[in-house]
Amino acid sequence: MTARTFRILVRGEFDGLGPEQRAELLARAAEHDVLRAAFTREGHLSYDIAARPAFAFRFLDSGEAEEDILEATERAESAAKRWLTERGYGFKKLRSQAEDLSQAPLGKRQRRAARGGR
Repeated sequence: MTARTFRILVRGEFDGLGPEQRAELLARAAEHDVLRAAFTREGHLSYDIAARPAFAFRFLDSGEAEEDILEATERAESAAKRWLTERGYGFKKLRSQAEDLSQAPLGKRQRRAARGGR
């Protein structure tokens, strides 16, 4: 069986942040900028707290079967909740999207490379 790669996006909103928490997030905003966002095994957080309270975690996971994406999504949601809770950040409206990259359509360059062309 072939390993499948999953990309999971967990989105939500910060909720009930105190002034110190907000200041902490603002101070670390550069490392969580959406322009630096990447899908990683440990999860990458991005936000722009100055603009709105929304955040997104990007996770990379894998599995053997198509249905493994459900467990991968649960792991990603649990990891996001744990990260937020450990830091005392309230959150709401948590939702997830997962994509099995083995099922994603090939882009023009990928199709060309698969045919051996340039």
